[in-house]
Amino acid sequence: MRKAELSVAAVIALVAGVASAGGAGSVPGMIGAVVGVAVLGATLLWLSLRRYRAWAYQEREDDLMVSRGVMFRRMSVVPYGRMQFVDVTAGPAERIFKLATVKLHTAAAASDARIPGLEREEAARLRDHLAELGEARAAGL
Repeated sequence: MRKAELSVAAVIALVAGVASAGGAGSVPGMIGAVVGVAVLGATLLWLSLRRYRAWAYQEREDDLMVSRGVMFRRMSVVPYGRMQFVDVTAGPAERIFKLATVKLHTAAAASDARIPGLEREEAARLRDHLAELGEARAAGL
C-alpha cells in the first residue's frame, strides 16, 4: 500500500477502536485501539500477500506475457522483437531484501511492462535472456 493509504487506514482504525470502546482515557478505549491496530495490521499483511501473488510472467516462444492485479487483472504481451531495451532497477527497499524490478521498454510508452520483486540473480538472467531474444527477433524485421 502507499504511505497515504496506510496512514489513513491507521487513523481510521485507531479512531474506530477508541470510539467503540468508550473513549481515549479509559482502559477499554486503549484495548479497543490496540485491537483496531491489530486488525489493521492483519488486513494489511493479507492484502500485501495477495498483491505479491498477483504478479506473474511467462517467457513464451515469441513474446513475454506479464499479468498482474488483485481485483482487476491486467495482462500485457510484449513481443521480443518490439523490445527496445530491458532495464533492471532496485530501490532502497528492494536492495534491503536483495530484490530487483525488470522493466521492458518498447516504442509505445503505454506498452511498457515491469516485473517487480525478482531476486537479483533472476532479474539479471531475465534481462540478459530478453535482450538476447530481442536482438535476435529485431534482426529478422
